[in-house]
Amino acid sequence: MFGKRYAAAMINRSAENERDRRRFLHAAGMSGLGVVGAGALGALAVPAATAAPARQAPGGEISDAAVLNFALNLEYLEAEFYLYATTGNGLPDSLTGGTGTPGGVTGGKAVRFKTKAARQYAQEIAGDEKAHVAFLRTALGSAAVSRPAIDLQSSFTAAAQAAGLVKPGKRFDPFGSEENFLLAAFLFEDVGVTAYKGAAPLISNKTYLEAAAGILAVEAYHAANIRTALYAHRGGLLDLGLLGRDLAEAAGKLSNARDSLDGPADLDQGVTDGQGRANIVPADENGIAYSRSPGQVLNIVYLTTKAATSGGFFPKGVNGEVNTSATNG
Repeated sequence: MFGKRYAAAMINRSAENERDRRRFLHAAGMSGLGVVGAGALGALAVPAATAAPARQAPGGEISDAAVLNFALNLEYLEAEFYLYATTGNGLPDSLTGGTGTPGGVTGGKAVRFKTKAARQYAQEIAGDEKAHVAFLRTALGSAAVSRPAIDLQSSFTAAAQAAGLVKPGKRFDPFGSEENFLLAAFLFEDVGVTAYKGAAPLISNKTYLEAAAGILAVEAYHAANIRTALYAHRGGLLDLGLLGRDLAEAAGKLSNARDSLDGPADLDQGVTDGQGRANIVPADENGIAYSRSPGQVLNIVYLTTKAATSGGFFPKGVNGEVNTSATNG
């Protein structure tokens, strides 16, 4: 696909440290760049004496691998949610091992979709999220973190209570109905888009950056899909235990809850604007998607405004070096 000289120049230009370089070469050999021969690989290797420290890239900043592992934690969460919703089962064991503390999944079951469209949306997204997990694990190789403990049960109830969708003491079942599923998916999808956009400036390896941009684009498609489905369901009845009957209104409450966790900036929008018109694309005045820092993303998935290393959807925290939420309270 690529000549040796071109591939060597691309790798030299993009790889920022020896650890990331080795991982890229390993992944590239599995995806069509195997034309770079052993001699070329040897010439590209960084001598051990000059290699960057294992935990940091040049300049003392967090390595690209650490950023990708942060993203992998989020992909585990999304993949488990969608796979359970569509199949009743989560990721296979072959896609969950790695470094750090492994954990299981609490909650999750197949959703009884009432419309063919919503079921097919969910199935397509589930396939994409599973593929993202597999891709990131391949790119990271032996440095890939394992799936941490994930809570798909009490975490959603806590989020729904914080948003005012259910009264204190009442349970929210994200798999209990098609409408509940769409609201739960909305809670994830916009966060994924802002997470990848916020992480992009932290990635120095251009090959990794291109891959992250590709995942960002897919996550944006997913988010628009879910937001469109919620808007189309506006006026639809929710489960009797929920406060309010309009899905668009409920999505707005979840949006406000996310905003209350990630700091004072207004980084979130519901699926309708102030006049009740469709707001499928949550963008700023320049038509640009918002960004969240890794710490802000962890504020949302940990369900806290404080600096923490666990909580919410990750009751024992995420695996990897990027694991602490920001102080926003």
